[in-house]
Amino acid sequence: MKLASLRDGSRDGMLAVVSKNLDRCLSAGAAAPNLQSALENWNEVEPKLRGLEKELNNCADAEPFDESRALSPLPRAYQWADGSSYLNHVELVRRARGSEMPPS
Repeated sequence: MKLASLRDGSRDGMLAVVSKNLDRCLSAGAAAPNLQSALENWNEVEPKLRGLEKELNNCADAEPFDESRALSPLPRAYQWADGSSYLNHVELVRRARGSEMPPS
């Protein structure tokens, strides 16, 4: 199942189910307004999304999927995590583990 967040003027975008070949899509608004909502209620929403997926793959007149309308899957992250490693951080972590810094 392929899902997309499409630009619709809202802060989180509109959830859509996208066809296997990425050429058509259906709004998933009846199941969940956006991906964040779908994830938070996955057990309830997933069967509805699967139904839309089946409908979409058997439906010739679905809306064309326009990738230029696609947003980041979760446009507003509820958490920000920094995955970078600064030299000071690396030194502290290695010292805590009893390891030495590499020469370069």
